[in-house]
Amino acid sequence: MLPDRVINALDNALRTLCAAPAASRPCPGAALPPAALDDHERREAVRLMRVDHVGEICAQALYQGQLLGVQEPATRDLLERAAREERDHLAWTAQRLDELGGRTSALNPVWYALSFALGAASGLLGDRVSLGFLEETEKQVEAHLGRHLAVFPEGDPRSQAVLAQMQSDEAAHALSARGQGAQTLPRPVREGMRLGARLMTGTARWL
Repeated sequence: MLPDRVINALDNALRTLCAAPAASRPCPGAALPPAALDDHERREAVRLMRVDHVGEICAQALYQGQLLGVQEPATRDLLERAAREERDHLAWTAQRLDELGGRTSALNPVWYALSFALGAASGLLGDRVSLGFLEETEKQVEAHLGRHLAVFPEGDPRSQAVLAQMQSDEAAHALSARGQGAQTLPRPVREGMRLGARLMTGTARWL
């Protein structure tokens, strides 16, 4: 029922923005050596990881928005399963930021609100469109993580392990959405998503 979905969405928003995230899986790379970075490398690692943490804030909001309008039980199961894995990502990136001596984005409530609205809008257009939005989002995030892995300081293998596992999970989410009948989004929509992501990542590096 819609009231229950709204209550669940509000609960998730509060937990995402106000509580320490908890992962259901061990943090990748925990057994690897700690970061051996100079001050410049540490600052860059913090900026990159803060961007990735914002991405996971957005992922939680997107899924919760989509779940408001979901119709088919199979689509709901896929979204909820993906959201659980994204909560792991949120916890891992928060942990790495703390270990690196960094901070999360001051604009997290803004990112959450905007992403929730996008997710809710896609959910209202039907499950196939919602799945298409999920697939395209995860494909773009997978590519983004690949770019971060290519430039992340080599002296931080723990963060690299976290990003590599996140990239693998995102690819799996996209494949699951495609296999469940995701509708390919129009090119202008895909390009608009890329533009919005660039705005977010550019801002989150500093704020």
